[in-house]
Amino acid sequence: MPETEKKQRFDFLKQLKNKYRLVIMNDDTFEEKASFVLSPRSVFVFVVSSTLFLIIAVTYLIAFTSLREYIPGYADVNMRRNVVKLTYKTDSMSNELAARDLYLENLKAVLSGNIKDSINANALKDTTKKFERIDIKPSEDDLALRKQIEEEEKNSLRFTEKKAEKTGINSFFFFVPLKGIITNKFKVTPDHYGVDVVAQRNEAIKAALDGTVTMSNWTPETGHVIQLQHDENIISIYKHNSVLLKKVGERVKAGEPIAIIGESGEQSTGPHLHFELWYKGKAVDPQEYMSF
Repeated sequence: MPETEKKQRFDFLKQLKNKYRLVIMNDDTFEEKASFVLSPRSVFVFVVSSTLFLIIAVTYLIAFTSLREYIPGYADVNMRRNVVKLTYKTDSMSNELAARDLYLENLKAVLSGNIKDSINANALKDTTKKFERIDIKPSEDDLALRKQIEEEEKNSLRFTEKKAEKTGINSFFFFVPLKGIITNKFKVTPDHYGVDVVAQRNEAIKAALDGTVTMSNWTPETGHVIQLQHDENIISIYKHNSVLLKKVGERVKAGEPIAIIGESGEQSTGPHLHFELWYKGKAVDPQEYMSF
């Protein structure tokens, strides 16, 4: 390093150590009020220390006091906590609704008989072509079930030989739509053209006869309503349902589930089925043709 530069650097460091007196005096009387001995180094240290103190103090006020709420970008801690709780609740409710919808869809599929077989046919395929490995013998439970069904069919009027020609409503065997308690009987006046049957919740409502769905919709007074057209100009109507399992135009068999009991509609006073039976345009008492 050249001698000149060394000398300049030495002079600069020496100047930092020089002491200066700061005197405060009265401008009129020149009376000295106060005096301070300062050096450039001490002034620099004071300024840096003061700046760091201010930075730390402002940071503390922003981070640990309520003043941060007035700074853009900062939110109330309680509000953020409530938002997180509401998010968790919303997510839980969404999962519960999804599980409920899946349950209802499965229940509807079971009641309507539209159950898809989830067994993989390829997994059961015998690729070795050794067919003697296939066990076709029915199990004991299968044999017992077959015997039970055969006994029921043997004693059931629904499976007797059909007449060549049916004449009149008395020639039909009606399947009971819902087993329960009759709370309101058939009355021509005051315009109660059916019976009210009370049963447990989620009970399936069955078709009284083979027929075709001619109405399957919702009305404000009677809620979810389904109507079937049968032979010999017989019509059956099922009101106040919670779920309808059949659509207009579908063909149904006697005893096939067509709806789920409910309490829909303004005229409903609780979970029940309002069942009407019409013959040639005239309402008839269902209790004369079936036992609930």
